[in-house]
Amino acid sequence: MRASLLQFRVDDDESVASRRRRAAALVRDQAGADLVVLPELWTTGAFAYERFEVEAEPVDGPTCEAMSKAASDAGVWLHAGSIPERAPSGDGASGDGRLYNTSLVFSPSGELAAVYRKIHRFGFDQGEAVLMGAGGELVTVRLPETTIGVATCYDLRFPELFRSLVDAGAQTLVIPAGWPERRRSHWTLLARARAVENQAYVLACGTAGTHAGVPQAGHSIVVDPWGEVLAEAGAGEEVLTVEFDPGKVAATREQFPALKDRMLGLAPPRR
Repeated sequence: MRASLLQFRVDDDESVASRRRRAAALVRDQAGADLVVLPELWTTGAFAYERFEVEAEPVDGPTCEAMSKAASDAGVWLHAGSIPERAPSGDGASGDGRLYNTSLVFSPSGELAAVYRKIHRFGFDQGEAVLMGAGGELVTVRLPETTIGVATCYDLRFPELFRSLVDAGAQTLVIPAGWPERRRSHWTLLARARAVENQAYVLACGTAGTHAGVPQAGHSIVVDPWGEVLAEAGAGEEVLTVEFDPGKVAATREQFPALKDRMLGLAPPRR
């Protein structure tokens, strides 16, 4: 399986429309890949809190339209990173018009295959934590080669989410992020930890550049089920492409069946 992580540059001096065009062009350039991944909140920047309200859009808005067309043109599965979503008023329990940090996944035909609203919001009662609502649903997507589990940035610090994704069938964990440079050591450490403890591939795609005064870590990374780093980007804008064998997940879990020895966090047996 071939995956391309688009470590996209997000700077304050570029318009959202320009970034959208650049991102679509980069996706189209990945024709021949099986899976392409963009970072978190690349339209605005993950720390550009004042832009969330201004640039928020519905799930079927201009970013969705552009990414759907790009995925179809390239013939790839596309995890299009995340956008600041404005939920439509009156749309069920979540239809309160508030904002969410929402990831979009497209099939090679351009169909919107999955939507994930970020569960863990960063900010400690500031920023994203107060400006956006929390999602409440796990999301997995079955590709021909593997089943991906979807998470976003700060989610990486919460291992129970990833264990739940594995319980739901995930073999490859895909994590777009806008991770800051000052905590880059945590980024690589946690990506490897999530791979080892879940015996799964981790594809973690971050942003480059500086936005809202926050230098971004870059260093997108692909880790195999044994915790070995298969590929890692540098700090600047870069396309990180790697080939990996999805069958290694089942082989690893059979060879070293640690997941079978779990004692805590399991559903009680049915009576």
